[in-house]
Amino acid sequence: MARRRAAPARRECPPAVHGGGLAAGTGSPAGACHVHSGRTRAEPGEGMAETGTLVDYTNSLLEVDALRDYSPNGLQVAGRSETVRLMTGVSACQALLEAAREWEADALLVHHGWFWKNEPPQLTGMKLRRVRTVLEAGFSLLAYHLPLDVHRAYGNNAELARLLGIMVAGQQTAGGIPDLLWFGRLDEPVEARAFGARIGERLGRAPTHLGPEGGTIETAAWCTGAGQDFIDDAIARGVDAFITGEVSERTAHTARECGIHFFAAGHHATERYGVQALGDHLAERFGLEHRYVDIDNPV
Repeated sequence: MARRRAAPARRECPPAVHGGGLAAGTGSPAGACHVHSGRTRAEPGEGMAETGTLVDYTNSLLEVDALRDYSPNGLQVAGRSETVRLMTGVSACQALLEAAREWEADALLVHHGWFWKNEPPQLTGMKLRRVRTVLEAGFSLLAYHLPLDVHRAYGNNAELARLLGIMVAGQQTAGGIPDLLWFGRLDEPVEARAFGARIGERLGRAPTHLGPEGGTIETAAWCTGAGQDFIDDAIARGVDAFITGEVSERTAHTARECGIHFFAAGHHATERYGVQALGDHLAERFGLEHRYVDIDNPV
């Protein structure tokens, strides 16, 4: 039976809900906490999952062994053996860890976790503070990077397509990673500037738009996060537009010279939605209480 706890004092964090998504750029101070309701949540106290069962199920669902990644996927720090309260967020930064501790989460599930390839292994400074926070609070830390980008039901690319009204036609390998680049057709043709405005409205921040002046967008390719170097793959596919999170100096010249509309909509902004969809699914399946917390990041 799930244990009952007194409701902790809750920090007031201003919500910023826009349409089907959650918006950054709300004018709050950097690192501010935004708690969002998202889609329908499980009612608190309805269920409980053994944390090991929760991890095994999620690992299987996302097929974590199918991809070579830059950090370990799945359980990164073991905490309580039972999970009643599941918090989700984009990155395991200190502000999100504090929010999980304050809410008395049993598990925190993120897209950007820890222990990245080639990073210094020493636990000092910022890294030590983060690890100490998790160990003292006692919650488990779960992270899913590339498996959450490519998942066809709950992934970042799938959710971005849903938000922007793009009908998915398929996926292809990019950067040696299967299914990382997605492509499809808009629900109806849209003038390029109007499509940029749609991105800004639904993601809560105006994108950087590069490429030709004017024109209509009917087809698009996309990769959330840092996918700017896949612009050549999008050009080879012959789509009208390419959407990703980040932009490099060289990207502007490529977009202009090759005549493709390029939209950099924000690394954080394009990757908010997969972790929410996954959290909602896990809450429904196991009867957990789920809370998504958005730590604003303008990048």
